[in-house]
Amino acid sequence: MSALHEVLEPYVGGAGAPGAVALVARGDRVESVALGYARAGGDTPMAPDSLFRVASLTKPVTAAAVLMLAEEGLLTLDAPVAPWLPELASPVVVRRPDGPVDDVVPARRPVTVEDLLTFRAGWGFPSDFGHPAVGLLFSELRQGPPQPQGVAPPDEWMAALSRIPLLHQPGEAWLYNTCSDVLGVLIARVSGRTLPGFLAERIFGPLGMADTAFSVPEGVLGRFTGCYRAGPEGGAPELVDAPDGQWSHPPAFPSGAGGLVSTAPDLYAFARMLLAGGRAEDGRVLLRPSSVRQMTTDWLSPAQRRGGELFLEGQGWGFGGSVDVTVRDPWNVPGRYGWVGGTGTAAHIVPSTGTAAVLLTQLEMSGPTPPPVMRDFWTYAAGPGRP
Repeated sequence: MSALHEVLEPYVGGAGAPGAVALVARGDRVESVALGYARAGGDTPMAPDSLFRVASLTKPVTAAAVLMLAEEGLLTLDAPVAPWLPELASPVVVRRPDGPVDDVVPARRPVTVEDLLTFRAGWGFPSDFGHPAVGLLFSELRQGPPQPQGVAPPDEWMAALSRIPLLHQPGEAWLYNTCSDVLGVLIARVSGRTLPGFLAERIFGPLGMADTAFSVPEGVLGRFTGCYRAGPEGGAPELVDAPDGQWSHPPAFPSGAGGLVSTAPDLYAFARMLLAGGRAEDGRVLLRPSSVRQMTTDWLSPAQRRGGELFLEGQGWGFGGSVDVTVRDPWNVPGRYGWVGGTGTAAHIVPSTGTAAVLLTQLEMSGPTPPPVMRDFWTYAAGPGRP
């Protein structure tokens, strides 16, 4: 039994996740484990290539795709998004974040691509989910836990977004999640491709991420895990989505914020590309090193980091993921980049040490605070280990 297995074993089975897959790589040394079962009460052991709903681990992939378009000169980061997203040409902003949605003023400036990448466009989740304008994100856009078959197609979704006022002026505050979904629509309109088609051609294919997509083909449903939430009063976990459920056929709205299904090996391939400065293992350049640096650099002011404390826990935000800027916990390393998924997933890289860490479970998080299994995994990944 490996040391990593020992770290995760207490969290698997019983009231915990039915199973888990984890990978820690330090340079060329890789340790990978698969524990438990793919489905609660089942007899299919978890495997290293089991498929998971990775939720917000989609966000770094979406950000990388935007930077590819920027490198090609098809968009610029400081440009307004209105030429491609005319629905957002004249946004309005509530006078007070907690105020009524019809008490608005015009935005002081246009929303830019950079605003979307840094989550400072004005749409998204603050620490207080009770604001009226935030309620519209749930009711009109179906924001929240991924539900691929319950969201309107992109054009209809964008029309609904255009009717929701900004919570803050563009560039003013960091707000979680919504901007990545907008970026997914932006990628499709700028490239003239669907988001799944663009990502498959430009990222998944070149990196050999053969299992990463917005739905699971029938032929590989046997490798697809169930998705669960914690049971009441410490009981057995409850099923949220079965393998033949919402991800068993393509969605009308491929979510750039949380729609992907993937595996630990596929996510490790993406991490290796970032650690290599944008280069695939076959030498193909997906991103320039300067773009990777932009992606993995903190863009927030101290006040914006404080405003996002519920999600960021004092850390910063790059493009599509958090960036450690302060050492609060054993796993924090300045420059550490990555994110977590609400379905119980996490993936990070540490450019200064060449470390990559991927954890995939099937148990939904109960809120923005990462659960103990993630914290223990990150502590292990930050130590010397025994790969």
